[in-house]
Amino acid sequence: MLSRIDLMHFYEKYSPGIMASSEQDTSKSGSSSGSNGPLAKLIIQQCLSARLQVKPPSDDEEAAYVEVERGIVVYVCFLKGASKATVEKMVKTVLTIRLSEKDTKLASVSDLPGNVLIVPQATLGGKAKGKMMQYHSNIAKDQGLELYTLFCHMCQTGLSSKGPSQEAGTTVKNGTYGNRQVLSIVTNGPFTHIFEF
Repeated sequence: MLSRIDLMHFYEKYSPGIMASSEQDTSKSGSSSGSNGPLAKLIIQQCLSARLQVKPPSDDEEAAYVEVERGIVVYVCFLKGASKATVEKMVKTVLTIRLSEKDTKLASVSDLPGNVLIVPQATLGGKAKGKMMQYHSNIAKDQGLELYTLFCHMCQTGLSSKGPSQEAGTTVKNGTYGNRQVLSIVTNGPFTHIFEF
């Protein structure tokens, strides 16, 4: 793990490249729908491990969790107008963007190789109005579930098709769409980036 001083030098050295990659990906993805704003949002954060509750405890059963070791946590939000094409651009970013530390360099989660934990996060579509948050830009729940399911599936198949990831047996885990969930994460940073599509 890098020390705090090492991280400062690391960020200073690689931040310009990260910004350029992010801007290039944004332009390619047509990240906005003109003046109407983005169609989806992602937050990607590198992690050493993460654990997400996908089912709360009941009188008969204990809570259910999914867990990953080193890799990334991806927070996902779909907005009005999002489509399969949007999902394809998002998956490409998740699997190829170089945001993970590997031997003092940056690598994609595919090349790390690392795991992916996907967390549905509808609150990313919120906008403040006065002292309250509003979510009028969010996609309808049934459409969001369909795109979220596709996103998780494409991340899984995309990661498993990569040589390093396939050899290492890395995996994709995901939360339950539309439910409140409890997340625990150990991160070596934090090293967090926001993407709009």
